[in-house]
Amino acid sequence: MPAPASRLSDRISSIAPSATMAVDAKAKAMKAAGEDVIGYGAGEPDFPTPDYIVDAAVAAAKDPRFHRYTPAAGLPDLRQAVAEKTTRDSSYEAESSQVLITNGGKQAVYAALASLVNPGDEVLLPAPFWTTYPEAIQLAGGRAVDVFAGPDQGFKVTVDQLESALTPRTKALIFVSPSNPTGAVYSPEETLEIGRWAAEKGLWVITDEIYEHLTYDDVPFTSIASLPELADQTVIVNGVAKTYAMTGWRVGWMVGPQDIIKGATNLQSHSTSNVANVSQAAALAAVTGPMDAVEEMRTAFDRRRRTMVEALSAIPGFECPTPKGAFYAYVDVRGALGRSFGGSVPQTSAELAELILERAKVAVVPGEAFGPGGYFRLSYALGDEDLKNGIDRIHRFIEGA
Repeated sequence: MPAPASRLSDRISSIAPSATMAVDAKAKAMKAAGEDVIGYGAGEPDFPTPDYIVDAAVAAAKDPRFHRYTPAAGLPDLRQAVAEKTTRDSSYEAESSQVLITNGGKQAVYAALASLVNPGDEVLLPAPFWTTYPEAIQLAGGRAVDVFAGPDQGFKVTVDQLESALTPRTKALIFVSPSNPTGAVYSPEETLEIGRWAAEKGLWVITDEIYEHLTYDDVPFTSIASLPELADQTVIVNGVAKTYAMTGWRVGWMVGPQDIIKGATNLQSHSTSNVANVSQAAALAAVTGPMDAVEEMRTAFDRRRRTMVEALSAIPGFECPTPKGAFYAYVDVRGALGRSFGGSVPQTSAELAELILERAKVAVVPGEAFGPGGYFRLSYALGDEDLKNGIDRIHRFIEGA
């Protein structure tokens, strides 16, 4: 008999689940079962959302204006505030008509690709990459073309690498700085060189700026969208999740040329309609409010970053470059592979991560989730005590091999 047909569409069957969310879910399930698990998997600040933002949401929840549908593209005040913030922080002159408020930054990524990519188009994707990018490209009918930059390059691709990957079918480049998963930050010179190359080649650039306020060691954030010649072929995706500890509020945005934003708004009007009004009111307070709480969180992340890099670098077989942005360490664990751990000999970072979860009760995300294997991503957006204890467990496990 022929094999039964899948009940799912081919489009949905082809999507891989989010590896980062899967690791986080497994760690939480083990905790719920009574196991003492420390998780470095999710990119989620452990801080509460600042009080002034929560207060704005409470007030909005009591306002009958927000109990009804509002424009699919977002509350006018929030769109205007995001336009002004983008002009200020990204040096990209934006008007409110160039802003779409989305259900988190992830929906902005999907909407941008769905609005730009046709079946068969290729999208240059610097690797290591965030797990959602290749899946969103595929959902849009495109093909991700990975361009890998290892630790010898600071995890940053070059124009020569991008040029080598270019074909007549190349439509767009995804550019991310600061980077998830590596914490790499492109210098102003590197950013603008890549931007000029993309402009010369006539490529669209989708720039994810969700970690723009999280850089360290006086390293500046530079938006590739600030390049004037890219203005009409750039889409910025961003949101409040990481900067303001608002991952659960689900507010992101997409900024770009009016025709692209109009098309993406049409898509959203038929998929989710408007973002929850209470969340939009909270986002408005965040975007227009003071940055004091943000700076306090950044200072804590910086302290944890230095602690994590020092502790990971002391583990035999681990090499941990110092990240300059976001809140992740991307550690090279190839030197620990092929060794025996209680009779198990992991050959890949995925196998080693599984052993560490099972035996040391520590959850990390293996490099296979982000491109080539041989690496771990660990988030330092968790409490200082857990951060230290978790790495101590990994150290004892590796040394006990």
